[in-house]
Parts: sequence; C-alpha cells; structure tokens
Amino acid sequence: MNRTTALITGASGGIGYELAKLLARDCGTLVLVARSEDRLQAVKKELEAIAPVKVLAVPQDLSRVDAAARIYEELEKAQVAVDILINNAGFGGHGAFVERDWQSESDMIAVNITALTHLTKLFARDMVARKNGRILNVASTAAFLPGPFMATYYASKAFVLSFSEALANELKGTGVTVTALCPGPTDTNWAKTAGVEQSRLFQYTKPASSEDVARYGYRAMMQGKVVAIQGLLNKLMTQSLRTAPRKLPPAIVRWLHKPAAPAP
Repeated sequence: MNRTTALITGASGGIGYELAKLLARDCGTLVLVARSEDRLQAVKKELEAIAPVKVLAVPQDLSRVDAAARIYEELEKAQVAVDILINNAGFGGHGAFVERDWQSESDMIAVNITALTHLTKLFARDMVARKNGRILNVASTAAFLPGPFMATYYASKAFVLSFSEALANELKGTGVTVTALCPGPTDTNWAKTAGVEQSRLFQYTKPASSEDVARYGYRAMMQGKVVAIQGLLNKLMTQSLRTAPRKLPPAIVRWLHKPAAPAP
C-alpha cells in the first residue's frame, strides 16, 4: 500500500476528510480534490505532518462540465497513476422541486452524478488495463427510496447505487472492485448546506460520526464489498423497504423532511 495512490473528491471535510486521514497512513500518495484551495492546502499540511505521505492538492469545482477531464489531464501530465478512486463529493438541497432554482438542481446533478461518472470512466479504464484498482462511490441510504422535498438529491444517490452495482458486476475478474457506501444521517456539514438541520430526520435520529462512516467505508472497499450500508438500523431500514408498499416510503420521507415542531 505504501506505493499506492488514492484520489479523494470532497476531501476538505466530513467523510472525505476522514477517509483522507485513514489513507494517509497506508498510501504513498494522496490526491485531494475540493473547491476550496485554502482548505485543501491546510489538509495537505496536516496529513503530511502525521504520516509519510505525499499529498497533491487539486482545487476543482466539480459542477464544471470539464472538471473530471481537467483532473485526469493534470495527473496524467504529472505521471500520477490512481490506484484508488473515492468519489465522495456531493451535496443536497431541501425544498419543493417546483420552487427550487434550476441552477442549484443542475449543479447537484453535475457533482453527484456527472463528475462521479466521468471520473470513474477515466480512471477505471486505466485500472482495468493494469488489472488492479479500487473504486468507492459514496451513495446514501437515500438511494433506496424516493425523497419528497429532496427529490433530485435522493434520485442522484439512487443513480450512484445502481451505477456502482452494475459496474461492479461488469468488472468482475478484472482485478478492479467497485463499492457503494451507503451511510444514513451523518454528523458533517452536509445537513447545514442542504438546509435540513431542523428536519425531523436530524432532530429525531442520532447521526453517525464521519469517522465511523469513513472507517466502515474504507474496510468495505478493501474487502471488495459491492454495497456497504453503515449502521444496523440503516441495514434494517433498507431491508424493510423491500416489502413495504410503494407509496409508504415517500410518505415517510415527506414527514421526516418537514421541520420538527419547536420545543415548548
């Protein structure tokens, strides 16, 4: 592993940051991708101080249509071959679909779906040619059900899960594994950005720590699991959805995403 290179998107905070800390101890080179160059440089200094790892900070806005190609070309010029690809970057947005502005929805699709798919295509081809590689796509338990008031986000995670499962099957026997990590509510900045901090989902459940989710996802990736659902309750929830009437899950999500009543 000390000669391995890992690329992590959304590495400046949350699950991506925790994964970067784990990989810093095992890999020879880390490529960190996020929008904020200042934050990336801070993480680079921190990781290089705690582990003998070379860290490359690649600031990039993944909502740009050419973002994946830019990242790939930059690493190709630097003669950096990626052995582990972690597509962690993603964001959500709360509100009625007809009332949310199109640019926010479009950027969400670009980051959660387009950039993830394009990065996977670019780096997976090289991994297959070398007959070795691991891909971790961060999906969500949201991938298993429709999400009223977060319709685009839930649909984007359903894409990530379906895409990952299909690709994992395609790549059997190539030496390349694909894992879809499906955490439930997690204690990151995601909820604040998505505007769901006061929803019942986050008021009535105890979010998992980003450290626990990262450790679970890292182990699952190294073991070559295809679908990795973090947390016992999340596993039970996703299993119960298989036999639930189709109209029940969206009704539950609609209730969860309404703001909780203020305390008396």
